[in-house]
Amino acid sequence: MDQVPSLPPLSELEAAIGHRFEDQNLLVGAMLHRSYIAEHPGPISNERLEFLGDAVLGFVVADLSYRRFPDAPEGQLSDTRKRVVNAVTLAEVAREINLGRYLALGRGEDAAGGREKQSILADACEAVIGAVHLDGGMPAAYGLVERLFGDRLQIALHAPLDHKTALQELCSRLNRPAPVYVLSSVGPDHDKEFTARVAVGGRKLGNGTGKSKKDAEQAAAAVALGLLSALESDDTDA
Repeated sequence: MDQVPSLPPLSELEAAIGHRFEDQNLLVGAMLHRSYIAEHPGPISNERLEFLGDAVLGFVVADLSYRRFPDAPEGQLSDTRKRVVNAVTLAEVAREINLGRYLALGRGEDAAGGREKQSILADACEAVIGAVHLDGGMPAAYGLVERLFGDRLQIALHAPLDHKTALQELCSRLNRPAPVYVLSSVGPDHDKEFTARVAVGGRKLGNGTGKSKKDAEQAAAAVALGLLSALESDDTDA
């Protein structure tokens, strides 16, 4: 692959995901964000791998859910998949394997904190899944998804459908005002990134970013949910 960046040792990332690549170029390609390509024409971005990884992830999670939960009806299986296959969970997994460290970003994106942006991390995580699928086939990709996402399935089976709903329910249970979301966006119309800020009773509890308003609000609600749950736990222990 021509004109690729100098990246941290990818052997460390391979160890984190549990797959040794036969073709290292595939893993390098999964690290190339479009902002880097805009400054270094030549290689292609990780968007094609992201497209493939998204499809592989959805299939494997559906298959795992079907096999693990033989008594769950279709609707519950569908909800379980939605709770696992989303930008919030993908970014969480990406952070667990320290994926942001290995990304090749443009200078501006890097300076703007791109290595911690939910949308960038989620896309890169899908790109890694796509790269593993191309390198080792479906068995390798299936094993990767099961390692990285499998533990979340049991929790997701009985979890609330989404973070916004869960936050709304928690606020009601604590006799607090309903969450209020404020949205902003940056970028051209065809490639916007949205930021949502959520407050409860005037207190700011979380920010989130995403490719859509819904994803941004879900991300912000997830942060707020964690903080408010911790506050509830502290109050109970007091």
